[in-house]
Amino acid sequence: MEGSGPGSETPVTVHQMFLETVERHGDHAALMSKKDGQWATLTWRQYYEECRAAAKSFLKLGLERFHGVGILGFNSPEWFIADVGCVLAGGLAAGIYTTNSPEACQYVAANCEANVLIVENQKQLDKILKVKDQLPHLKAIVQYKGELQQKTPFLYTWGEFMQLGEDVPNEQLDAVIDSQRANECCTLIYTSGTTGNPKGVMLSHDNITWTARTASVALNPNSKQEVIVSYLPLSHVAAQMIDIWVCMSFAGTTYFAEPDALKGSLVNTLKEVRPTGFLGVPRVWEKMQEKMKAVGAKGSPLKKRLADWAKSIGLQYNYSAMKGENVVPWGFMLSNSLVFKRVRAALGFDRCRICCTGAAPITKETLEYFLSLNIPVRELYGMSESSGPHTLSIAEYRIGSCGKVMPGCKTKLQDPDADGNGEICFWGRHVFMGYLNMPDKTAEALDEDGWLQSGDLGKHDEDDFLYITGRIKELIITAGGENIPPVPIEEAVKIEVPIISNAMLIGDKLKFLSMLLTLKCVMDDNGEPTDDLSPEALDFCRQLGVKATKVSEIVGDKEAAVYKAIQEGMERVNVRSTSNAQKVQKWVILERDFSVTGGELGPTLKLRRPIVVKMYQDKINKMYAVAAEKQ
Repeated sequence: MEGSGPGSETPVTVHQMFLETVERHGDHAALMSKKDGQWATLTWRQYYEECRAAAKSFLKLGLERFHGVGILGFNSPEWFIADVGCVLAGGLAAGIYTTNSPEACQYVAANCEANVLIVENQKQLDKILKVKDQLPHLKAIVQYKGELQQKTPFLYTWGEFMQLGEDVPNEQLDAVIDSQRANECCTLIYTSGTTGNPKGVMLSHDNITWTARTASVALNPNSKQEVIVSYLPLSHVAAQMIDIWVCMSFAGTTYFAEPDALKGSLVNTLKEVRPTGFLGVPRVWEKMQEKMKAVGAKGSPLKKRLADWAKSIGLQYNYSAMKGENVVPWGFMLSNSLVFKRVRAALGFDRCRICCTGAAPITKETLEYFLSLNIPVRELYGMSESSGPHTLSIAEYRIGSCGKVMPGCKTKLQDPDADGNGEICFWGRHVFMGYLNMPDKTAEALDEDGWLQSGDLGKHDEDDFLYITGRIKELIITAGGENIPPVPIEEAVKIEVPIISNAMLIGDKLKFLSMLLTLKCVMDDNGEPTDDLSPEALDFCRQLGVKATKVSEIVGDKEAAVYKAIQEGMERVNVRSTSNAQKVQKWVILERDFSVTGGELGPTLKLRRPIVVKMYQDKINKMYAVAAEKQ
């Protein structure tokens, strides 16, 4: 804690923060969910009572102090109530990614010694039943959607579960709540484990309440008027912090999206709800951009010219606003009424004060695309180990920067190089307690003064904006000893060659750089890549006079015009590279795009580099073997 100013606030528990909101705004809508096509409301007071009822049921089921409750399902009121109810009952709330395999679910449930697991439906229940014998602490499973297919003593519907604790006296629950202290652990966030097993990040009451309140002050909310849509996985720190905790601190209203939100229904929910704030991971913004470009490409020549004119003015205006020069260029008002307002309304963003991105790097091209439509997308940066945020771009922002450090927190750059790039280290009340049962890993992450080592490289500009320049683990160190951050090269290739969906640089301990490429394709309803080229890819092919409509036609026939265009794009990127070692010498197009289900992307759509290398090792070996033969 700081002695005074930001960071010196009195610590409170989750229950204290919740109760304060209920006492002030008890009748205001807290949670909105669709039931048979109609929005059903839970007010803050009803939500609080439901959480108390759930807490009593957990106690009745034998939830022991500091034992886990694993929650496995898509965002819903039940997810929130199970999470907060578990905290009130003295357990550790642990979200589990819905994309996890049965083995990965077992790992998390065993690691947190879960007494109860809450699952959404039969699909998730089946995973747990497969590994139930390997979960010695498990006492009960609750399913919150759909009918139970089987009756067993340890299995409950949501309705049955909520009634279990009806005879638990208020005094018993209040005694548990009153015994809680702000510096005790109440939540576990499991890191998505791009390398090795996930680690359980222990967050205390104070980590959650202090971070939620500090972030919400920075957001400058209009009390009781803020509306958000919950759709990103709640097992991820960003979604949980914003949707459950920040919203609780300012009595906002959370609307739940449909489970197929990321497969296309999100925009319908956004148009209906018209949120005042929105967080998207980069892939969400990229998908919106691709859809909008595809729609724009179908417009008349006049419409296209109007849109291009308006976008150039939008970009000019927003860049000047970013620098604090309030110069409104000629034509801005017209562009706003003809183009920008319509685009915002079409996306459901007409009331949206703040659009954010985080959790992975976003390209400058995507940021400028939205900026040109007068939708500034502001970058946030942090990690599970910092309860979510560390830097924010709210009042002021810069394209390419993740903003400035949160009030009451500190940043230091360790071992900076000549350009000022060092490892970003965090300090503050948002920094986690440690990893559950992993003292060695905790000692690697935290030093004796409480500084958290992020593993990210970054630098500050003269105005103290932070720029992330790479990830230490991702750095490619070639056989020649050159350190190369992959992301800038990958982004440059994607911009030069718009048919490319994913690009991954290879070259660690190797003599030269090569690249794995995938083509933009249509995703099916399960988020699986199909063989059909996306509208943008088709457009790219048409411009080259290529009639192919499928990925397999291009890759199978090594379609000459497309391969030539990609090679020319690579050469344009190579010309700009800082040294010969940074030039991409070889590349290969893979038969299918990356996806979560395919295993190449993590649950927040981050590239899982070590896994991709393993999956495509044969193709990689071939590129280097051919080169070796020629020498």
